[in-house]
Amino acid sequence: MGFSIHETHHGDLAMSEESLDHLTDIQWFPGHMHKARKEIAEVKSEVDVFIEILDSRVPASSMNPMIKALRGEKPCITVMSKPDLSDLELTSEWSRHLAGRYERPVLVADLRKRAEVKRIPAMCMDVVEPSGRSRSRILAMVVGIPNSGKSTLINTLCERAVAKTGNQPALTRQQQRIRIDDGFYLLDTPGLTWPKIESPESGLRLAITGAIRDTVVSYQDIALFALEFLKDRYGERILKRYNIDDLSGTSMELLLAVGKHRGCLIKGGMVDLEKAGRAVIHDIRNGRLGGITWESLIDKKE
Repeated sequence: MGFSIHETHHGDLAMSEESLDHLTDIQWFPGHMHKARKEIAEVKSEVDVFIEILDSRVPASSMNPMIKALRGEKPCITVMSKPDLSDLELTSEWSRHLAGRYERPVLVADLRKRAEVKRIPAMCMDVVEPSGRSRSRILAMVVGIPNSGKSTLINTLCERAVAKTGNQPALTRQQQRIRIDDGFYLLDTPGLTWPKIESPESGLRLAITGAIRDTVVSYQDIALFALEFLKDRYGERILKRYNIDDLSGTSMELLLAVGKHRGCLIKGGMVDLEKAGRAVIHDIRNGRLGGITWESLIDKKE
């Protein structure tokens, strides 16, 4: 999807096909991630099973191809996090698809709730020893993109705060080995993106969820992409949240309307587009527009 901004006949700004072209190369792979990648490769031989956390809002975009390469043939389970912020119907479809496509256990869970994650140690043991033979110790490595919920999962399983959490990427900077019980240990790792995100749409979806640091892409650009998607898939929520009469305008016109509604104004009564964009993205991340899944299996097939 690409857009350019131009003036409409009534003097406002609109978006047309030609660009968010400057966003075709959204990349964020800082030095600590490069270091983490090397450390994962170094300890992989000690790891019995990988727990890959996927964000339910962006199941395909949060699947890091670098993690697949790093784990090799090691067994893996998938945990789909943040279902409370996703479209539950689509999350259920993705869960079935991933389980069938990759032939691995998939658990959809709110990682803050112990009742929903307490099955994970048993799931790991099942894939490590499908024959049922017990092992004295299992080491599971928790991997995923930034802000996907890895540290939240570990804290919930431990029932205490042993890993840093927060609604921003890159809080975990180094590996931590954590004992859950006598036979089960977790290895926490920093959230990882990958050196080259091929799809600009995937990069923007990751930016919407906060997996990419906010300074990499402007709030205005992220919000324009988000509003274009929302007006087609979840339009009634925009109307209700921002008291907008209709969705016939462009994404830029919607952002201008949001800015006026939220009082995001600068000198002369003009809309501060960056501030308006920040308001939209914070509403999305905090669930004020309801559960949203930013990609469907139909999108993936296309």
